[in-house]
Amino acid sequence: MITTVFFDIDGVLLIGEPWHKDLASVYGITDKMLAIFFRDSFQACLVGKADLRVALTPYLTRWGWPHTVEDFIDYWFRHHTIHEELLQYIQQLRERGLKCYLATQQERYRTNYILHDLGFAHLFDGVFSSVDVGSMKSDPLFFETVLHKIGTCQPEEVLFWDDSAGNVATARSLGIQAEVYRDFASFALTMREYAK
Repeated sequence: MITTVFFDIDGVLLIGEPWHKDLASVYGITDKMLAIFFRDSFQACLVGKADLRVALTPYLTRWGWPHTVEDFIDYWFRHHTIHEELLQYIQQLRERGLKCYLATQQERYRTNYILHDLGFAHLFDGVFSSVDVGSMKSDPLFFETVLHKIGTCQPEEVLFWDDSAGNVATARSLGIQAEVYRDFASFALTMREYAK
């Protein structure tokens, strides 16, 4: 029986066009330039070993970004669409007594933005962000730590939704029930199967 549901954020709860789609045409910052940052320096930010503002600054100088680091972060964080239908469904799950948590790979500033600026802190029973857990969802340690912190459920009582098949496979390797999120219709259909 499922008692707890984990939800990924990007690609699940936050959807829409890629946040950086206009950076190349407006500022000359290409996907290739961004990829270097996200592949290298950003990884330490995601597990709490580096500060995003500090890590970004030399890249922004190199890219010729004409504004402040805070402006860039604001531009990044605010380009999204909240999946309102999914959020409403999650509130219905909570009303039925299921615990619903965020399980996400975020650095500290964006974690704070999602929880407080977007108000997700009031819409979920808690958040497990890689910056606080200290590991990524591709690492079984992420889920081991989360299960230990919750402490009140067995792996088979947990259902995890993520748009990454790799993260889903990692969760399943620990006995967690996990599904790849593709769209709301297939999500709702699968949830009805779990509710039987």
